[in-house]
Amino acid sequence: MNSENFALSEKIVSSSYVRQGLQARRGHEHLVRVLLEQGKCPEEGWDESTIELLLSELAIMDSNNFLGNCGVGEREGRVASSLVSRRHYRLIHGIGRSGDIAAVQPKAAGSSLLNKITNSVVLDVLKFTGVRSASSCFVVPMATGMSLTLCFLTLRHRRPEARYILWPRIDQKSCFKSMVTAGFEPVVIENVLEGDELRTNLQEVERKIEELGATNILCVHSTTSCFAPRVPDRLEELAVLCAKHDIPHIVNNAYGVQSSKCMHLIQQGARVGRIDAFVQSLDKNFMVPVGGAIIAGFDEVFIKEISQIYPGRASASPSLDVLITLLSLGASGYKKLLSERKELYGHLAQEMRALAERHGERLLHTPHNPISLAMSLKCLQTHSDKAVTQLGSMLFTRQVSGARVIPLGVEQTVSGHTFHGFMSHTDAYHCPYLNAASAIGITKDDVTLCMKRLEKCLKSLRKEKNESTSPAEGLEDQTVP
Repeated sequence: MNSENFALSEKIVSSSYVRQGLQARRGHEHLVRVLLEQGKCPEEGWDESTIELLLSELAIMDSNNFLGNCGVGEREGRVASSLVSRRHYRLIHGIGRSGDIAAVQPKAAGSSLLNKITNSVVLDVLKFTGVRSASSCFVVPMATGMSLTLCFLTLRHRRPEARYILWPRIDQKSCFKSMVTAGFEPVVIENVLEGDELRTNLQEVERKIEELGATNILCVHSTTSCFAPRVPDRLEELAVLCAKHDIPHIVNNAYGVQSSKCMHLIQQGARVGRIDAFVQSLDKNFMVPVGGAIIAGFDEVFIKEISQIYPGRASASPSLDVLITLLSLGASGYKKLLSERKELYGHLAQEMRALAERHGERLLHTPHNPISLAMSLKCLQTHSDKAVTQLGSMLFTRQVSGARVIPLGVEQTVSGHTFHGFMSHTDAYHCPYLNAASAIGITKDDVTLCMKRLEKCLKSLRKEKNESTSPAEGLEDQTVP
Protein backbone atom coordinates (compact mmCIF):
# COMPACT_ATOMS: atom_id res chain seq x y z
CA MET A 1 0.00 0.00 0.00
CA ASN A 2 1.08 3.58 -0.60
CA SER A 3 1.08 6.32 2.05
CA GLU A 4 -2.42 7.46 1.05
CA ASN A 5 -3.87 4.02 1.62
CA PHE A 6 -2.11 3.75 4.95
CA ALA A 7 -3.66 7.08 5.95
CA LEU A 8 -7.11 5.77 5.00
CA SER A 9 -6.41 2.60 7.03
CA GLU A 10 -6.03 4.74 10.15
CA LYS A 11 -9.76 5.50 9.95
CA ILE A 12 -10.50 1.78 10.27
CA VAL A 13 -7.75 0.49 12.60
CA SER A 14 -5.87 2.24 15.40
CA SER A 15 -3.35 4.67 13.91
CA SER A 16 -0.56 3.33 16.14
CA TYR A 17 -1.06 -0.15 14.71
CA VAL A 18 -1.15 1.16 11.15
CA ARG A 19 2.04 3.13 11.71
CA GLN A 20 3.73 -0.08 12.90
CA GLY A 21 2.62 -1.78 9.71
CA LEU A 22 3.89 1.15 7.64
CA GLN A 23 7.25 0.99 9.38
CA ALA A 24 7.51 -2.74 8.70
CA ARG A 25 6.63 -2.16 5.05
CA ARG A 26 9.32 0.49 4.78
CA GLY A 27 11.86 -2.04 6.09
CA HIS A 28 11.15 -4.28 3.11
CA GLU A 29 11.14 -1.33 0.72
CA HIS A 30 14.52 -0.16 2.05
CA LEU A 31 16.10 -3.48 1.04
CA VAL A 32 14.58 -3.20 -2.44
CA ARG A 33 15.77 0.39 -2.77
CA VAL A 34 19.36 -0.54 -1.87
CA LEU A 35 19.26 -3.36 -4.42
CA LEU A 36 18.07 -0.98 -7.15
CA GLU A 37 20.59 1.70 -6.18
CA GLN A 38 23.67 -0.52 -5.89
CA GLY A 39 22.84 -3.47 -8.17
CA LYS A 40 24.86 -5.74 -5.89
CA CYS A 41 24.19 -8.98 -4.06
CA PRO A 42 23.00 -7.95 -0.56
CA GLU A 43 25.48 -8.81 2.16
CA GLU A 44 22.85 -10.59 4.24
CA GLY A 45 20.19 -12.81 2.71
CA TRP A 46 16.58 -11.64 2.46
CA ASP A 47 13.63 -13.41 4.01
CA GLU A 48 11.10 -14.96 1.64
CA SER A 49 8.45 -12.30 2.23
CA THR A 50 10.78 -9.55 0.97
CA ILE A 51 11.72 -11.58 -2.11
CA GLU A 52 8.06 -12.31 -2.86
CA LEU A 53 7.19 -8.64 -2.38
CA LEU A 54 9.84 -7.68 -4.95
CA LEU A 55 8.66 -10.30 -7.45
CA SER A 56 5.04 -9.30 -6.98
CA GLU A 57 5.87 -5.64 -7.58
CA LEU A 58 7.83 -6.56 -10.71
CA ALA A 59 5.03 -8.76 -12.04
CA ILE A 60 2.46 -5.98 -11.65
CA MET A 61 4.56 -3.88 -14.04
CA ASP A 62 4.07 -6.42 -16.89
CA SER A 63 1.16 -5.81 -19.27
CA ASN A 64 -0.36 -9.28 -18.83
CA ASN A 65 -1.06 -8.34 -15.20
CA PHE A 66 -2.54 -4.88 -15.87
CA LEU A 67 -6.09 -4.52 -14.58
CA GLY A 68 -8.39 -4.22 -17.60
CA ASN A 69 -5.64 -5.12 -20.07
CA CYS A 70 -6.97 -5.95 -23.55
CA GLY A 71 -4.56 -8.10 -25.52
CA VAL A 72 -5.12 -8.67 -29.23
CA GLY A 73 -1.63 -9.81 -30.26
CA GLU A 74 -0.12 -13.27 -30.65
CA ARG A 75 2.06 -12.96 -27.52
CA GLU A 76 0.11 -11.49 -24.65
CA GLY A 77 1.44 -13.44 -21.69
CA ARG A 78 -1.59 -15.70 -21.52
CA VAL A 79 -1.15 -18.82 -19.36
CA ALA A 80 -3.75 -21.58 -19.26
CA SER A 81 -2.70 -23.10 -15.93
CA SER A 82 -2.81 -21.07 -12.73
CA LEU A 83 -0.24 -23.48 -11.31
CA VAL A 84 2.20 -22.54 -14.09
CA SER A 85 1.42 -18.87 -13.54
CA ARG A 86 2.20 -19.12 -9.82
CA ARG A 87 5.35 -21.13 -10.52
CA HIS A 88 6.69 -18.18 -12.53
CA TYR A 89 5.34 -15.52 -10.15
CA ARG A 90 3.18 -14.28 -13.07
CA LEU A 91 6.35 -13.10 -14.86
CA ILE A 92 5.33 -14.58 -18.20
CA HIS A 93 6.85 -12.41 -20.93
CA GLY A 94 10.41 -13.67 -20.60
CA ILE A 95 13.42 -11.47 -21.26
CA GLY A 96 14.77 -9.54 -24.22
CA ARG A 97 13.29 -8.76 -27.61
CA SER A 98 13.57 -10.47 -30.96
CA GLY A 99 16.82 -8.70 -31.75
CA ASP A 100 18.59 -8.66 -28.38
CA ILE A 101 18.26 -10.87 -25.31
CA ALA A 102 19.33 -7.94 -23.12
CA ALA A 103 16.86 -5.39 -24.56
CA VAL A 104 13.95 -3.93 -22.61
CA GLN A 105 10.44 -5.09 -23.54
CA PRO A 106 7.75 -2.36 -23.75
CA LYS A 107 5.11 -4.89 -22.63
CA ALA A 108 7.18 -6.15 -19.73
CA ALA A 109 8.88 -3.46 -17.69
CA GLY A 110 8.90 -5.74 -14.64
CA SER A 111 10.49 -8.71 -16.42
CA SER A 112 13.01 -6.39 -18.07
CA LEU A 113 13.90 -4.92 -14.70
CA LEU A 114 14.27 -8.45 -13.29
CA ASN A 115 16.71 -9.27 -16.09
CA LYS A 116 18.81 -6.15 -15.54
CA ILE A 117 18.92 -6.64 -11.75
CA THR A 118 19.92 -10.30 -12.12
CA ASN A 119 22.78 -9.53 -14.51
CA SER A 120 24.03 -6.81 -12.17
CA VAL A 121 23.87 -9.04 -9.08
CA VAL A 122 25.59 -11.92 -10.89
CA LEU A 123 28.38 -9.61 -12.08
CA ASP A 124 28.91 -8.56 -8.47
CA VAL A 125 29.23 -12.24 -7.47
CA LEU A 126 31.77 -12.92 -10.23
CA LYS A 127 33.80 -9.98 -8.95
CA PHE A 128 33.83 -10.90 -5.27
CA THR A 129 34.62 -14.54 -6.09
CA GLY A 130 37.82 -13.51 -7.83
CA VAL A 131 37.40 -11.96 -11.29
CA ARG A 132 37.49 -8.36 -10.10
CA SER A 133 38.06 -6.79 -13.49
CA ALA A 134 35.05 -8.42 -15.21
CA SER A 135 33.07 -5.58 -16.76
CA SER A 136 29.95 -7.21 -18.16
CA CYS A 137 27.88 -10.39 -18.06
CA PHE A 138 24.44 -11.72 -18.79
CA VAL A 139 22.42 -14.78 -17.86
CA VAL A 140 21.46 -16.87 -20.88
CA PRO A 141 18.76 -19.59 -20.75
CA MET A 142 21.03 -22.29 -22.15
CA ALA A 143 23.44 -24.68 -20.47
CA THR A 144 27.21 -24.26 -20.79
CA GLY A 145 27.70 -26.09 -24.11
CA MET A 146 25.20 -24.04 -26.12
CA SER A 147 26.41 -20.86 -24.42
CA LEU A 148 29.93 -21.62 -25.67
CA THR A 149 28.47 -22.17 -29.15
CA LEU A 150 26.90 -18.70 -28.96
CA CYS A 151 30.33 -17.22 -28.20
CA PHE A 152 31.92 -19.01 -31.17
CA LEU A 153 29.13 -17.88 -33.51
CA THR A 154 29.69 -14.28 -32.41
CA LEU A 155 33.41 -14.55 -33.14
CA ARG A 156 32.57 -15.79 -36.64
CA HIS A 157 31.40 -12.26 -37.50
CA ARG A 158 34.72 -10.84 -36.33
CA ARG A 159 36.88 -13.52 -37.98
CA PRO A 160 34.96 -14.74 -41.07
CA GLU A 161 37.98 -16.52 -42.56
CA ALA A 162 38.73 -18.59 -39.46
CA ARG A 163 37.78 -22.27 -39.38
CA TYR A 164 39.82 -23.82 -36.54
CA ILE A 165 39.48 -23.76 -32.76
CA LEU A 166 42.50 -24.82 -30.68
CA TRP A 167 41.24 -26.96 -27.81
CA PRO A 168 43.39 -28.48 -25.07
CA ARG A 169 41.71 -31.84 -24.68
CA ILE A 170 39.09 -32.42 -22.00
CA ASP A 171 36.90 -35.49 -22.34
CA GLN A 172 33.48 -33.94 -22.00
CA LYS A 173 31.18 -34.30 -24.99
CA SER A 174 29.36 -30.96 -24.82
CA CYS A 175 32.67 -29.04 -24.91
CA PHE A 176 33.63 -30.72 -28.18
CA LYS A 177 30.14 -30.52 -29.67
CA SER A 178 29.87 -26.81 -28.86
CA MET A 179 32.60 -26.15 -31.44
CA VAL A 180 31.30 -28.58 -34.07
CA THR A 181 27.73 -27.25 -33.74
CA ALA A 182 29.03 -23.74 -34.42
CA GLY A 183 30.54 -25.03 -37.67
CA PHE A 184 34.21 -25.06 -36.72
CA GLU A 185 36.92 -27.70 -36.79
CA PRO A 186 38.33 -28.46 -33.33
CA VAL A 187 42.08 -28.97 -33.25
CA VAL A 188 42.63 -31.27 -30.29
CA ILE A 189 45.76 -30.44 -28.29
CA GLU A 190 46.75 -33.54 -26.34
CA ASN A 191 47.72 -32.93 -22.71
CA VAL A 192 51.16 -33.64 -21.26
CA LEU A 193 51.67 -35.82 -18.19
CA GLU A 194 53.50 -34.16 -15.30
CA GLY A 195 53.63 -36.62 -12.41
CA ASP A 196 50.01 -37.71 -12.09
CA GLU A 197 48.62 -34.48 -13.56
CA LEU A 198 47.54 -33.87 -17.14
CA ARG A 199 48.49 -30.31 -18.09
CA THR A 200 48.31 -27.96 -21.07
CA ASN A 201 50.82 -28.61 -23.85
CA LEU A 202 51.82 -25.00 -24.52
CA GLN A 203 54.50 -25.93 -27.03
CA GLU A 204 51.94 -27.80 -29.14
CA VAL A 205 49.51 -24.88 -28.97
CA GLU A 206 52.16 -22.51 -30.28
CA ARG A 207 53.23 -25.00 -32.94
CA LYS A 208 49.64 -25.28 -34.20
CA ILE A 209 49.32 -21.49 -34.35
CA GLU A 210 52.40 -21.35 -36.57
CA GLU A 211 51.24 -24.31 -38.68
CA LEU A 212 47.66 -23.15 -39.27
CA GLY A 213 48.22 -19.41 -39.25
CA ALA A 214 46.70 -17.08 -36.64
CA THR A 215 44.10 -15.63 -39.03
CA ASN A 216 42.70 -19.11 -39.68
CA ILE A 217 42.14 -19.76 -35.97
CA LEU A 218 38.85 -18.57 -34.52
CA CYS A 219 40.01 -18.83 -30.91
CA VAL A 220 41.65 -20.89 -28.21
CA HIS A 221 39.04 -22.74 -26.16
CA SER A 222 40.47 -23.46 -22.70
CA THR A 223 39.05 -25.02 -19.54
CA THR A 224 39.30 -24.33 -15.82
CA SER A 225 37.06 -26.77 -13.89
CA CYS A 226 37.66 -30.40 -14.87
CA PHE A 227 37.92 -33.97 -13.58
CA ALA A 228 41.23 -35.01 -12.03
CA PRO A 229 43.86 -36.02 -13.00
CA ARG A 230 43.36 -33.30 -15.62
CA VAL A 231 43.91 -29.91 -14.02
CA PRO A 232 42.89 -26.40 -15.09
CA ASP A 233 44.61 -25.16 -18.23
CA ARG A 234 47.59 -22.84 -17.97
CA LEU A 235 45.36 -19.83 -18.51
CA GLU A 236 47.99 -17.15 -17.98
CA GLU A 237 50.37 -18.64 -20.54
CA LEU A 238 47.54 -19.28 -23.02
CA ALA A 239 46.29 -15.71 -22.56
CA VAL A 240 49.78 -14.37 -23.31
CA LEU A 241 49.96 -16.52 -26.47
CA CYS A 242 46.54 -15.27 -27.58
CA ALA A 243 47.55 -11.64 -27.06
CA LYS A 244 50.84 -12.20 -28.87
CA HIS A 245 49.15 -13.70 -31.96
CA ASP A 246 45.94 -11.62 -31.77
CA ILE A 247 43.74 -14.71 -31.32
CA PRO A 248 40.52 -14.60 -29.23
CA HIS A 249 40.35 -16.71 -26.10
CA ILE A 250 37.15 -18.31 -24.74
CA VAL A 251 37.26 -20.03 -21.33
CA ASN A 252 34.95 -22.85 -20.28
CA ASN A 253 34.58 -22.13 -16.56
CA ALA A 254 31.68 -24.56 -16.14
CA TYR A 255 31.79 -24.99 -12.35
CA GLY A 256 34.76 -22.75 -11.62
CA VAL A 257 32.94 -19.91 -9.84
CA GLN A 258 32.99 -21.97 -6.65
CA SER A 259 36.79 -22.23 -6.78
CA SER A 260 38.92 -19.22 -5.87
CA LYS A 261 41.81 -20.84 -7.76
CA CYS A 262 39.84 -21.10 -11.02
CA MET A 263 38.59 -17.53 -10.71
CA HIS A 264 42.10 -16.30 -9.93
CA LEU A 265 43.39 -17.98 -13.10
CA ILE A 266 40.82 -16.08 -15.17
CA GLN A 267 41.63 -12.79 -13.47
CA GLN A 268 45.35 -13.27 -13.99
CA GLY A 269 44.89 -14.41 -17.58
CA ALA A 270 42.98 -11.25 -18.39
CA ARG A 271 45.59 -9.14 -16.60
CA VAL A 272 48.65 -10.48 -18.39
CA GLY A 273 47.16 -11.46 -21.74
CA ARG A 274 43.84 -11.98 -23.51
CA ILE A 275 40.57 -13.57 -22.41
CA ASP A 276 37.52 -12.50 -24.41
CA ALA A 277 34.77 -14.35 -22.54
CA PHE A 278 34.33 -16.97 -19.84
CA VAL A 279 31.24 -19.14 -19.47
CA GLN A 280 29.89 -20.79 -16.31
CA SER A 281 26.89 -22.93 -15.43
CA LEU A 282 24.15 -21.70 -13.13
CA ASP A 283 23.17 -25.09 -11.70
CA LYS A 284 26.72 -26.20 -10.86
CA ASN A 285 27.72 -22.94 -9.17
CA PHE A 286 24.48 -21.66 -7.64
CA MET A 287 22.42 -24.81 -6.98
CA VAL A 288 19.48 -23.96 -9.23
CA PRO A 289 17.75 -26.17 -11.85
CA VAL A 290 19.67 -26.98 -15.03
CA GLY A 291 19.10 -24.68 -17.99
CA GLY A 292 21.09 -21.50 -17.54
CA ALA A 293 24.61 -20.11 -17.82
CA ILE A 294 26.50 -16.85 -17.37
CA ILE A 295 28.51 -15.39 -20.23
CA ALA A 296 30.96 -12.83 -18.89
CA GLY A 297 33.97 -10.89 -20.05
CA PHE A 298 36.16 -7.81 -19.86
CA ASP A 299 34.98 -5.93 -22.95
CA GLU A 300 31.38 -4.70 -22.69
CA VAL A 301 31.16 -4.28 -26.46
CA PHE A 302 31.97 -7.94 -27.14
CA ILE A 303 29.64 -9.26 -24.44
CA LYS A 304 26.87 -7.11 -25.88
CA GLU A 305 27.59 -8.57 -29.34
CA ILE A 306 27.07 -12.06 -27.92
CA SER A 307 23.73 -11.05 -26.36
CA GLN A 308 22.59 -9.50 -29.63
CA ILE A 309 23.30 -12.60 -31.69
CA TYR A 310 20.87 -14.67 -29.57
CA PRO A 311 17.76 -15.00 -31.79
CA GLY A 312 14.43 -14.04 -30.24
CA ARG A 313 13.24 -13.61 -26.70
CA ALA A 314 14.26 -15.98 -23.95
CA SER A 315 12.92 -17.70 -20.87
CA ALA A 316 13.25 -15.69 -17.67
CA SER A 317 13.27 -18.82 -15.50
CA PRO A 318 17.07 -19.12 -15.11
CA SER A 319 17.34 -15.41 -14.26
CA LEU A 320 14.48 -15.70 -11.78
CA ASP A 321 15.97 -18.80 -10.15
CA VAL A 322 19.44 -17.38 -9.65
CA LEU A 323 18.14 -14.00 -8.41
CA ILE A 324 15.89 -15.67 -5.83
CA THR A 325 18.79 -17.88 -4.73
CA LEU A 326 21.32 -15.05 -4.37
CA LEU A 327 18.85 -12.78 -2.57
CA SER A 328 18.06 -15.66 -0.19
CA LEU A 329 21.70 -16.45 0.52
CA GLY A 330 23.16 -12.97 0.41
CA ALA A 331 26.86 -12.49 -0.26
CA SER A 332 27.73 -13.77 3.21
CA GLY A 333 25.66 -16.92 2.77
CA TYR A 334 27.21 -17.69 -0.61
CA LYS A 335 30.72 -17.08 0.68
CA LYS A 336 29.98 -19.43 3.59
CA LEU A 337 29.03 -22.17 1.13
CA LEU A 338 32.26 -21.59 -0.79
CA SER A 339 34.28 -21.78 2.42
CA GLU A 340 32.56 -25.01 3.47
CA ARG A 341 33.19 -26.53 0.05
CA LYS A 342 36.88 -25.73 0.25
CA GLU A 343 37.14 -27.16 3.75
CA LEU A 344 35.37 -30.36 2.73
CA TYR A 345 37.76 -30.72 -0.22
CA GLY A 346 40.54 -31.25 2.32
CA HIS A 347 38.37 -33.67 4.30
CA LEU A 348 37.44 -35.65 1.18
CA ALA A 349 41.11 -35.86 0.16
CA GLN A 350 42.07 -37.13 3.61
CA GLU A 351 39.33 -39.78 3.63
CA MET A 352 40.07 -40.95 0.07
CA ARG A 353 43.79 -41.17 0.82
CA ALA A 354 43.17 -43.31 3.91
CA LEU A 355 40.75 -45.59 2.06
CA ALA A 356 43.15 -45.95 -0.88
CA GLU A 357 46.01 -46.96 1.39
CA ARG A 358 43.86 -49.63 3.05
CA HIS A 359 43.32 -51.22 -0.34
CA GLY A 360 46.83 -50.90 -1.71
CA GLU A 361 45.92 -47.92 -3.86
CA ARG A 362 46.85 -44.25 -3.69
CA LEU A 363 45.25 -40.85 -4.05
CA LEU A 364 46.65 -39.41 -7.26
CA HIS A 365 48.75 -36.28 -6.69
CA THR A 366 46.81 -33.50 -8.43
CA PRO A 367 47.45 -30.33 -6.38
CA HIS A 368 46.45 -28.01 -9.26
CA ASN A 369 42.88 -29.32 -9.32
CA PRO A 370 40.93 -27.51 -6.56
CA ILE A 371 37.62 -29.42 -6.88
CA SER A 372 38.10 -32.96 -8.21
CA LEU A 373 40.15 -35.85 -6.78
CA ALA A 374 41.16 -39.21 -8.22
CA MET A 375 42.09 -42.54 -6.61
CA SER A 376 43.94 -45.29 -8.49
CA LEU A 377 42.22 -48.64 -9.14
CA LYS A 378 45.21 -50.80 -10.11
CA CYS A 379 44.04 -53.70 -7.95
CA LEU A 380 40.84 -53.98 -10.00
CA GLN A 381 42.73 -53.70 -13.27
CA THR A 382 44.82 -56.76 -12.41
CA HIS A 383 41.59 -58.67 -11.80
CA SER A 384 39.79 -57.74 -15.05
CA ASP A 385 38.67 -54.71 -17.04
CA LYS A 386 35.10 -55.60 -16.15
CA ALA A 387 35.84 -55.20 -12.44
CA VAL A 388 36.66 -51.51 -12.97
CA THR A 389 33.38 -50.74 -14.73
CA GLN A 390 31.53 -52.98 -12.29
CA LEU A 391 32.63 -50.73 -9.43
CA GLY A 392 30.93 -47.79 -11.11
CA SER A 393 27.69 -49.76 -11.44
CA MET A 394 27.87 -50.93 -7.84
CA LEU A 395 28.28 -47.38 -6.55
CA PHE A 396 25.38 -46.09 -8.65
CA THR A 397 23.01 -48.84 -7.46
CA ARG A 398 24.05 -47.99 -3.90
CA GLN A 399 22.96 -44.39 -4.44
CA VAL A 400 26.42 -42.87 -4.77
CA SER A 401 25.96 -40.30 -7.53
CA GLY A 402 28.66 -38.23 -9.18
CA ALA A 403 31.54 -40.67 -8.64
CA ARG A 404 33.15 -41.57 -11.98
CA VAL A 405 35.04 -44.80 -12.53
CA ILE A 406 37.47 -44.48 -15.45
CA PRO A 407 38.75 -47.68 -17.13
CA LEU A 408 41.62 -47.71 -19.59
CA GLY A 409 41.41 -48.10 -23.35
CA VAL A 410 37.91 -46.75 -23.97
CA GLU A 411 37.30 -45.46 -27.48
CA GLN A 412 34.54 -42.95 -28.14
CA THR A 413 33.58 -41.16 -31.34
CA VAL A 414 32.10 -37.70 -30.84
CA SER A 415 30.88 -35.77 -33.88
CA GLY A 416 33.18 -37.72 -36.16
CA HIS A 417 36.33 -37.52 -34.01
CA THR A 418 37.56 -40.67 -32.27
CA PHE A 419 39.04 -40.24 -28.80
CA HIS A 420 41.32 -42.96 -27.44
CA GLY A 421 41.29 -43.42 -23.68
CA PHE A 422 38.05 -41.43 -23.55
CA MET A 423 37.11 -39.92 -20.18
CA SER A 424 40.74 -39.93 -19.02
CA HIS A 425 41.69 -36.86 -21.13
CA THR A 426 44.62 -38.68 -22.74
CA ASP A 427 45.24 -41.59 -25.07
CA ALA A 428 46.84 -43.79 -22.42
CA TYR A 429 46.82 -42.86 -18.73
CA HIS A 430 48.96 -45.04 -16.47
CA CYS A 431 46.12 -46.52 -14.38
CA PRO A 432 42.33 -46.72 -14.10
CA TYR A 433 40.92 -44.51 -11.38
CA LEU A 434 37.87 -43.23 -9.54
CA ASN A 435 36.82 -39.56 -9.40
CA ALA A 436 35.04 -37.74 -6.60
CA ALA A 437 34.49 -34.00 -6.30
CA SER A 438 34.00 -31.54 -3.49
CA ALA A 439 31.49 -29.23 -5.14
CA ILE A 440 29.33 -26.51 -3.63
CA GLY A 441 26.59 -27.90 -1.39
CA ILE A 442 28.48 -31.08 -0.44
CA THR A 443 28.18 -32.09 3.21
CA LYS A 444 30.35 -34.09 5.60
CA ASP A 445 27.66 -36.76 5.65
CA ASP A 446 27.98 -37.08 1.85
CA VAL A 447 31.69 -37.78 2.24
CA THR A 448 31.17 -40.25 5.11
CA LEU A 449 28.47 -42.23 3.30
CA CYS A 450 30.41 -42.27 0.03
CA MET A 451 33.56 -43.62 1.68
CA LYS A 452 31.57 -46.22 3.62
CA ARG A 453 29.82 -47.52 0.51
CA LEU A 454 32.98 -47.38 -1.59
CA GLU A 455 34.79 -49.43 1.05
CA LYS A 456 32.08 -52.10 0.94
CA CYS A 457 32.18 -52.24 -2.85
CA LEU A 458 35.97 -52.65 -2.92
CA LYS A 459 35.84 -55.40 -0.31
CA SER A 460 33.11 -57.17 -2.26
CA LEU A 461 35.12 -57.02 -5.49
CA ARG A 462 38.25 -58.22 -3.69
CA LYS A 463 36.31 -61.16 -2.27
CA GLU A 464 35.07 -62.06 -5.75
CA LYS A 465 38.63 -61.87 -7.04
CA ASN A 466 39.93 -64.19 -4.30
CA GLU A 467 37.15 -66.69 -4.90
CA SER A 468 37.75 -66.71 -8.64
CA THR A 469 41.47 -67.50 -8.17
CA SER A 470 40.95 -70.23 -5.52
CA PRO A 471 40.37 -73.94 -6.41
CA ALA A 472 36.89 -74.75 -7.65
CA GLU A 473 34.41 -74.90 -4.83
CA GLY A 474 33.91 -78.40 -3.50
CA LEU A 475 36.88 -80.09 -5.26
CA GLU A 476 39.00 -80.21 -2.10
CA ASP A 477 36.28 -82.09 -0.24
CA GLN A 478 35.91 -84.85 -2.82
CA THR A 479 37.08 -88.30 -1.65
CA VAL A 480 37.72 -91.48 -3.57
CA PRO A 481 34.81 -93.85 -3.05
